[in-house]
Amino acid sequence: MINRRQFSKAVLAAATGAAAAKTMPAGLAKQTIGPKEKVFLEALPKGAADEAIARAVRQLADAATDFSWLSKGDRVLIKPVCNSGNLYPATTCPAGLKAMAELLRKKGAGKVIVSDMAGIQWVKLSPDGVRGSTRKLMRNNGLEQAALSAGAELYFPEEHGWDDFFEDGPAGAHWKNGIFVPKLLKEVDHVVLMPRTSRHMIAGVTLGMKAVVGYMRFDSRLEYHRDAASIYEKTAEANLLLCLKNKLRLALTAATKVLAVMGPDNGYISEPETGILFASGSILAHDMVSLAWLILNRESLPASARRALRDPAAVSYLTNPAVVVLLGGPAQAVRTERIRPFELNSVWDEPVLNHAFKVFKGTPEIEIIDPHLSTPRALKDKLSGMVAF
Repeated sequence: MINRRQFSKAVLAAATGAAAAKTMPAGLAKQTIGPKEKVFLEALPKGAADEAIARAVRQLADAATDFSWLSKGDRVLIKPVCNSGNLYPATTCPAGLKAMAELLRKKGAGKVIVSDMAGIQWVKLSPDGVRGSTRKLMRNNGLEQAALSAGAELYFPEEHGWDDFFEDGPAGAHWKNGIFVPKLLKEVDHVVLMPRTSRHMIAGVTLGMKAVVGYMRFDSRLEYHRDAASIYEKTAEANLLLCLKNKLRLALTAATKVLAVMGPDNGYISEPETGILFASGSILAHDMVSLAWLILNRESLPASARRALRDPAAVSYLTNPAVVVLLGGPAQAVRTERIRPFELNSVWDEPVLNHAFKVFKGTPEIEIIDPHLSTPRALKDKLSGMVAF
């Protein structure tokens, strides 16, 4: 925790223009600087109770948006991350999800719908039927009860069949086809994204933009994983689908715990003495802060966990073809392209964000809003030159 004197010094030290040019790689520094985007932050002590998390979610949401986009009776989709049945932080924090659903209903939403579709190792939808159940996974990790107790509805795309999707796109230059996503996205008025902060053994990291895969029908997921030389670019471009980009109102993450090694389902869980929650109307700004927090947690790992820091890049060569086998069979797997590895030392190393800066037409200049002056000093240092405090 830092006091006001330390905070004032940090303000003076944070150079929002010249420092950014010094810390940003030359290639990025030449890119267009986008609009200033605010990221609102709340900090909580280790082991904070569910009610403290819920209170922080309500405060962040109220600070990050005035809800002027929400009219009485509107339908709002909350998109959590339920890649498996494992507990937070392998999936979205249930206490945060419940608080958001309650808040949206209080603000006048006519219907709040919670929806996701799990990973191929747990669920597979095909024209012939479905294997597995995201509903059962949410029951195991607490998200089902969190949603229902808040008065939200649950929607699981695989339960509605292969034809309950529509093709939107093409999403961008790296997709051969459009992306098939649930028709539900045409029916809702707004989307609130609630991801988590985690490493990912195939994609490197899974933050806000990576959550888009949870919408995709399994033929789109096949192209995503098989043509993997551009998997990072595909991730960024999928977030430009009109049914998403024009409806996303808020991205909010509870990151009091971080899956810092391996992921997305298992790995070393970092639970720092001071955890954070953050929210923004900009998914890019949200993911920049999320990534900085992930890196910071990785840097403070014990030696036993640090030995596995390189595992995601190494195992992606074996893991991703196995995913393609599940999605399309051995014939598709032999066509699987290699994923290019990257070092995760700074925000500027992450390729999904780097491509997003291009396709979203600018690198945002982000401003951290920390009303209680509670941002961990180490996170301020990690973000220095990238943001204004």
